Amino acid sequence: MHTPTLLILAAGMGSRYGGDKQIDGFGPNMETILEYSVFDAIRSGFGKVVFIVRQEILEEAKAIFVPKFGDKIQVEFVIQSLESMVPEAYRQPERTKPYGTAHALLCAKDVIKEPFAVINADDFYGVEAFRILAAFLSKEVTPQLHCMVGYALENVLSDYGTVSRGVCESSPEGFLTGMIERTAISRKEGGIFHEEGSDKIEISPENPVSMNCWGFHPAVFEQTEKLWIPFLEENQDNLKSEFYIPKVVNSLIQEDIARIKILEGGKIWFGVTYSQDREHVVKALRKLHAAGTYPEKLW
Repeated sequence: MHTPTLLILAAGMGSRYGGDKQIDGFGPNMETILEYSVFDAIRSGFGKVVFIVRQEILEEAKAIFVPKFGDKIQVEFVIQSLESMVPEAYRQPERTKPYGTAHALLCAKDVIKEPFAVINADDFYGVEAFRILAAFLSKEVTPQLHCMVGYALENVLSDYGTVSRGVCESSPEGFLTGMIERTAISRKEGGIFHEEGSDKIEISPENPVSMNCWGFHPAVFEQTEKLWIPFLEENQDNLKSEFYIPKVVNSLIQEDIARIKILEGGKIWFGVTYSQDREHVVKALRKLHAAGTYPEKLW
């Protein structure tokens, strides 16, 4: 069996952060957050890493990452653009926002033929997440069984504004039964709430959420392609619409095509949504280095 691949989504615009956080340095030696994910993936048994990037940062990303770990793991880059996989009839010349995580997934279908994990470039997931993903992708995954690493909602918020999270519903056996993408979650008034327009919904702090940390059999690409053109048709006049991985996952569950196992590997997480999050991330990484979780220098 092939060793699993790590797919890193690094094409986001970082509009709330105010820059390209995918290539910004946070570690003691200016390591990017995604370098910790690659380091953890290598020591967990992954054999290839695929970066989804925008054309504007491609050369800089190659210059930063290939010399560091290109001799330790196979590295490939894929472009996600506003034209990628988009038939000419559906292109939106005035659009500036990327099409979202499931579109990024689709962009990688020609370079991934083996079981693979999907993560965000700007999220720190912890080595335990990669170890449990590697074990699942090496032994359990099938076209009818995928996985996600679950994180408790209270541990994945920002102190500086709202965040988007895939709020999960699960069966007693630990399988995902549904997910709703909540795009405006924050802690306030002694609780955690999603507020959008006149809607205000309280969510349990222990509720598992998706941090876009998935494990898939490559069969997932077929369902993603099936949903892609209908999504474009439905959103021809919406320049901010996004095609999310939870949409694909929900369809797999609802159509009884596959099950999604929730793995309990989400022990530690931090990330950068806002520029103010930077200081917390820098301190957290220094603490992990000091504790010996990571060597003085990653590479």
